[in-house]
Amino acid sequence: MTLTKNYDIKDPTLAEGGKQRIEWAYREMPVMRLIRERFASEKPLKDIRISACLHITTETANLALTLKEGGADVISCASNPLSTQDDVAAALVEYGIPTNAIKGEDEKTYYKHIDTALDNKPQLTVDDGADLVTTLHTKRSNLINNVIGGTEETTTGVIRLRSLERAGKLKYPLIAVNDAQTKYLFDNRYGTGQSTIDGITRATNILWAGKKVVICGYGWCGHGIALRADGLGSQVIITEVEPVRALEAVMDGYGVMPLIEAAKIGDIFITIAGDKSVIDKAHFQVMKDGAILANSGHFNVEINIPALESLAHSKRRIRPFVDEYTLSNGYHLYLLGEGRLINLAAAEGHPASVMDMSFANQALCLEYMAKNRGHLETKVYPVPEEIDKQVAQLKLSSMGIDIDRLTQEQREYLTSWEEGT
Repeated sequence: MTLTKNYDIKDPTLAEGGKQRIEWAYREMPVMRLIRERFASEKPLKDIRISACLHITTETANLALTLKEGGADVISCASNPLSTQDDVAAALVEYGIPTNAIKGEDEKTYYKHIDTALDNKPQLTVDDGADLVTTLHTKRSNLINNVIGGTEETTTGVIRLRSLERAGKLKYPLIAVNDAQTKYLFDNRYGTGQSTIDGITRATNILWAGKKVVICGYGWCGHGIALRADGLGSQVIITEVEPVRALEAVMDGYGVMPLIEAAKIGDIFITIAGDKSVIDKAHFQVMKDGAILANSGHFNVEINIPALESLAHSKRRIRPFVDEYTLSNGYHLYLLGEGRLINLAAAEGHPASVMDMSFANQALCLEYMAKNRGHLETKVYPVPEEIDKQVAQLKLSSMGIDIDRLTQEQREYLTSWEEGT
């Protein structure tokens, strides 16, 4: 089933179900509630056109609704063909936010939806993986002059944007929301950790206890997945190319080895490295019968699917989100979610309470971009420190937690060059 225009399934029951789930997520997003209340009265984004390429979930719906409350003209599309929650897409349209997305859309339709989002001639962009920004810089570059700035949600997207900047091809300022401490220390670690385990469990119904789980990549997302797999009784093995991260994994108590060695003993393989062909032909050839392969990175290139298909003499869909590949030696390998990010392909993505902070950063950074239009250089900026700290303070306050504050004497001591006594 594909879609080439705004979401047009007129199903009141579908939309109503989406609205209820959006409302449920909103209960777990107290920081966004505070921001939405202020946006509703101040209208900091009044008449600004925003095109958002995001996973269409209940949490991103609440971001879109917050931006709309702030006065913005918002249009959205999916940032991954398998991550859309159809009831949420239908609900967003009823809320007055054109949404071009449907779960399982093909690649042609996926990019047509991005084009439709760009037809709105955005002044601000919100991206998750940089597909919208990339399309804007290449096929739709005639619209660049309209753009004030934008934000990027993911590690993968930030890597692409910084590459664009280094090449001297970046055409407008962007903020790397992914690099906010209140994003990567929480969303990446706790959100990805829990939702990845959830996605694999829903797809397979496996028992984690006693399984050898190989995690390819030990950034903050890898930290989170390892933490959750370990807590469920798995034997965690980390593969890395960065020596500092590998050393950290050792100190955290995990096994560390080259992937070609881990491939021989692993039961479950999870890629979260942000690179292509992390698991490749040589690895498939030494895996044991029944190995499960899942990706939690943004793009479906981390597992070399063409190489896997070249080794297989048959393939079948054995259950939803599980494809069985039978190799020439009779072994079976199981690929989950077509190699796409499993936490959204087979589950609901990150819990709302952790996305509360990520999307608070998004909303406040877009407000910052609007307020500083014309005064920012064309480069990739970090999230302003005051925004990062504001989000953390709001989250603590919503949890009923207070913290200490420096005295004037302590502040002076920390900024003084004089030797302490």
